[in-house]
Amino acid sequence: MTTVALLGTGIMGAGMGHNILAAGLDLRVWNRTAAKAQPLADAGAALHTDPADAVRGADVVVTMLGDADDVTAVLEQAAGGLAPGQVWLQTTTVGVEPFDGLRAIAGRHGLTLLDAPVLGTRAPAESGQLVVFVAGDPAARPVVDPVLDAVGRQTVWVAEDNTTAQASRLKLVANSWVLAITAATGESVALAQGLGVDPQAFLDAVAGGPLDLPYLQNKAKAILDDDFTPSFTVDNAAKDAGLIVAAAEASGTRLDVAPAVRERLRRASERGHGGDDMAAAYKAS
Repeated sequence: MTTVALLGTGIMGAGMGHNILAAGLDLRVWNRTAAKAQPLADAGAALHTDPADAVRGADVVVTMLGDADDVTAVLEQAAGGLAPGQVWLQTTTVGVEPFDGLRAIAGRHGLTLLDAPVLGTRAPAESGQLVVFVAGDPAARPVVDPVLDAVGRQTVWVAEDNTTAQASRLKLVANSWVLAITAATGESVALAQGLGVDPQAFLDAVAGGPLDLPYLQNKAKAILDDDFTPSFTVDNAAKDAGLIVAAAEASGTRLDVAPAVRERLRRASERGHGGDDMAAAYKAS
């Protein structure tokens, strides 16, 4: 049986963990706030208060944390339990340049590092419908495939090594689209309200046509219902927008939308919506 150590059981990690358990894999979990991992322990996972204990003897170490600094800090805490040959499935969105630091950590401990960010939010994580982008040694597939199959509906192997963080690059491109749609949805609803137009009239006008998207309807409904239960928070979206802007600047690519979305998310966070769903960027209007 594949033994999996899951470090990070927040919005995304919790859903992934339940699906790992449902697949019949042996799961150990750790979270900075242990109470957030308790539901997984109740479902059959072994709960550890020390990440080193969680990873000791595991076949696969999964990190689903906030950002590259969080991943680095937790792996340093887990160092005493790491061993050469373990597969590190790094699913946190960390960006391009920060990934180099993670590669160095893997090298020091002899880990097989897979760059594996996931595309999806709370609902896909809970239902095992994430899309996982993976770059790394394909020799790790027999060990990691049961985990990937458990958490996602599709695994896209984008490169056979992680030297250029191709999976992380692809994730930033996908996220730039997600963030742009989210911001445009909020602005369109706000503009309708500002002009005295029923926002539902706009949604009905595009429904079923080439301009319609399930995502548009979903986020617009959240805004109109004033229900910002987080699937992916404003603060996490702002972090990802910053990663997109940094990667674009490093590549010599000029972006206009992503910096504006980052600023919009920042304003929403300053107004107290950092922990709300990213649709709450609407509040910036």
